[in-house]
Amino acid sequence: MADLDAIRTMLIRFRDERNWKQFHNLKNLIISLNLEAAELLELTQWKSDEELLRLSASDETFREQLADECADVLLYLLLVAGEGGIDLLKAAENKLRKNAEKYPVEESYGSAAKYTELKQRSRADKS
Repeated sequence: MADLDAIRTMLIRFRDERNWKQFHNLKNLIISLNLEAAELLELTQWKSDEELLRLSASDETFREQLADECADVLLYLLLVAGEGGIDLLKAAENKLRKNAEKYPVEESYGSAAKYTELKQRSRADKS
């Protein structure tokens, strides 16, 4: 399995061979990332959770579409991070630490509430 640096290297080579860097400013890359994320979302449109599970488990065409859209999102994210000077793995580790502070297990276990709501609940419980 390739790591992010190997994928990034392949991606940059692919981009540079086609002279596409000229189109890859931060704004355009973020727009493109969101368009690809919307294509990923489109795969779920009008489908129930059960249908998505069934398609993921048994429909090779659907799985390939899902994989392709996930890959497109990842590739654009790598380009955005590169253009923004972001180490994605370090950023992900930092974000997980921040989320652990915002969502302590004892307050968030089994809850889909946003951290601001959890804080309000916690304050209400203490008073």
